[in-house]
Amino acid sequence: MRLGVIGHRGYEELPGILSTLFRLAPALDIEPFFEQELHEEAKAGARLTDPAQIDALLTLGGDGTLLRGARYLHGRDIPILGVNLGRLGFLTSCQSEDFASALEHLAGGAYVAQPRMALSARAIDTSGNVRDKWRALNDIVLHKGGFARVVRLNIAVDGDSIGTYAADGVVISTPTGSTGYSLSAGGPVVVPTVESIVITPVSAHTLAVRPLVLPPDSEVTIETTETVTELLVTVDGQVGSSFVEGEQLKVRRSEFPVRIIRFPGATFFERLRMKLGWGGLPERDEPR
Repeated sequence: MRLGVIGHRGYEELPGILSTLFRLAPALDIEPFFEQELHEEAKAGARLTDPAQIDALLTLGGDGTLLRGARYLHGRDIPILGVNLGRLGFLTSCQSEDFASALEHLAGGAYVAQPRMALSARAIDTSGNVRDKWRALNDIVLHKGGFARVVRLNIAVDGDSIGTYAADGVVISTPTGSTGYSLSAGGPVVVPTVESIVITPVSAHTLAVRPLVLPPDSEVTIETTETVTELLVTVDGQVGSSFVEGEQLKVRRSEFPVRIIRFPGATFFERLRMKLGWGGLPERDEPR
């Protein structure tokens, strides 16, 4: 197995994880390929320069590292094993202490590569040309920058106008991203296998504007109705660009899903309980 490795060098556990990888790789017939910065840290292994080189991708960090890894694959059908070295790690496949057994399961094929719906977004300029495009596993967010003004956004679904949102911004999320920024803005939790597109306003200035769940084959179009000093498109909270009056942001389901590795026994609702404290406070709920 040719295993790509992407990681965040800011975690103290990283050297130990790399040491475990080098120790187990020969017996498991794994050949690691490291991204540039991680190759400098590992001081061994091959260099990862193209996703076509690998059969699976290992991400070492938190959810942000896994999201970066998903974008790196550019839609290729390559499973991602995310190892959580941070605090939450809601999207990752295992904790750092379980890495050795997870690697063995990966090499032996004892896992499920769960397909997760992704989004494809295009920014169309005032001349009608596509000036930028992105893929997102979590969300596409159109929001104001550093100014204290409400943003007015015209939103349409498949050409049918929903209306004008007066808000600080809007989050267009996948089911996977429904537990991220969308959730903190008041959006619903959607089970990842229930394909849909969720529109969640950020700090809406009227109670009539509520989150909306759309069919997965919908296309959402957003335009701003006024010139503002700074409006931004953010992709998975990591990359993006500015956005101005007269432009359009079009978001729809990506043709290619992202496959995240899951091991037997780990369920979505278990992760909700453990990572997000779902279901109340156990110490209060226990009978006396």
